Amino acid sequence: MLTTEDFDFDLPEELIAQTPLKERTSSRLLVMNRQTGELTDKHFYDIIDYLNPGDALVMNNSRVLPARLHGEKVETGAHLEILLLNNTVNDEWEVLIKPAKRAKVGTEISFGDGRLKAVVKEELDHGGRIIDFKYDGIFLEILESLGEMPLPPYIKERLEDPDRYQTVYAKENGSAAAPTAGLHFTKDLLAKIEAKGVKLVYLTLHVGLGTFRPVSVDNIAEHEMHSEFYSLSPEAAQTLNDVKANGGRIVAVGTTSIRTLETIGSKFDGKIQADSGWTNIFITPGYEFKVVDAFSTNFHLPKSTLVMLVSAFAGREQVLAAYQHAIEEKYRFFSFGDAMFIF
Repeated sequence: MLTTEDFDFDLPEELIAQTPLKERTSSRLLVMNRQTGELTDKHFYDIIDYLNPGDALVMNNSRVLPARLHGEKVETGAHLEILLLNNTVNDEWEVLIKPAKRAKVGTEISFGDGRLKAVVKEELDHGGRIIDFKYDGIFLEILESLGEMPLPPYIKERLEDPDRYQTVYAKENGSAAAPTAGLHFTKDLLAKIEAKGVKLVYLTLHVGLGTFRPVSVDNIAEHEMHSEFYSLSPEAAQTLNDVKANGGRIVAVGTTSIRTLETIGSKFDGKIQADSGWTNIFITPGYEFKVVDAFSTNFHLPKSTLVMLVSAFAGREQVLAAYQHAIEEKYRFFSFGDAMFIF
């Protein structure tokens, strides 16, 4: 039985990256051969050397919403902080509210001098709320003007440029957190990768805040995974099937792309089909990968489901050894940190 403690490591706080680097591609890249465990220190722009003509590079094009709103109770003027999680139906959203005790059913909330209003409709089991927004105009435009980027709790610095918490190919609105493995790419690097003969393929998985939720049980098999919405188009599925048929590799960018591809592979007996829906797949050591052949990913939190996923692909002991190497070499960790490429 694997326990949560089996995925723990000591991370010096100063290695948690607080701000993005000036140049996206200048992040460091720790390359790991999972067959041998060999590690090579590179820079992210070197990733092109590990991609072959005929491979597919699969990226998550979800865009982060400016999902943190500051409002006040209409009745008392008390401050409330709202974090949008999921658009459930029409203008109703699942949200987290701080302080939650101030947000009973029926509470009216005003944002931005009344440009946006909401009413609490329902209290949820996990402490969240369903709220119904009222506004004139286009919701996303109002959100862009009133909302803030919902940076992860371990980032204390203010983000000067909100675009640095978006990938350069972000397109589909809906994430509460960025698919951070993609933050290292520039349009120029992607053009060079494509010119090498690598297929660029996009899917969508809207990242929920459950991605930061700590594992609170000892036995990892008892952990309840959060659900996230994903979508893979017929064109993308066809490209991936063609790549597989011609002997190319499916190279995923980030754990969100991996979870989407493996959800579909698990659902259709290892085959890739166009699909959309909700996934709560929890990939841990012992899982047999059905679609993904290699991937890039950032360095993740100790005892997190993401470290468990990476360990399922490359072996727990090898991954923890790689993390120890990264710590000794002072790699930068988490959302704005450096990356790994595992093949």
